[in-house]
Amino acid sequence: MQRVLIVDDERLVADTLAMVFRKNGFVVNTTYGADEALRVARQESPDLLLCDVTMPGKDGISLAEQMTRELPTCRILFLTAFDINVQAIHRQRRTLPASVVVMTKPCAPEELLRRASLMLSRSALDPAPAA
Repeated sequence: MQRVLIVDDERLVADTLAMVFRKNGFVVNTTYGADEALRVARQESPDLLLCDVTMPGKDGISLAEQMTRELPTCRILFLTAFDINVQAIHRQRRTLPASVVVMTKPCAPEELLRRASLMLSRSALDPAPAA
């Protein structure tokens, strides 16, 4: 089973995403901040990080950069409600793996699952580059 780590400071969003992924056969861990997510990721080695960008404390981009260094095979899918975050992610491309995907909120659960599944199916054939 594929392991997904969901990180969003909005508990309702994180818990709803967790429910959607669990109902579709994923093993899910949910956290509400970047520092907690990093601790969980080190223990659980997720296949996919599904992460909000704007969070108190460490933001999602910083978390993704650190995850890329520590867990280079983990795929990263950002969910954001702000266009400015999409631009920030594109500016940081040099410190993030090429396989990073950005989706905007709100999005249909079916589309989110489709994109996540596609990313994970490629991971077996095309591992994320080491940082």
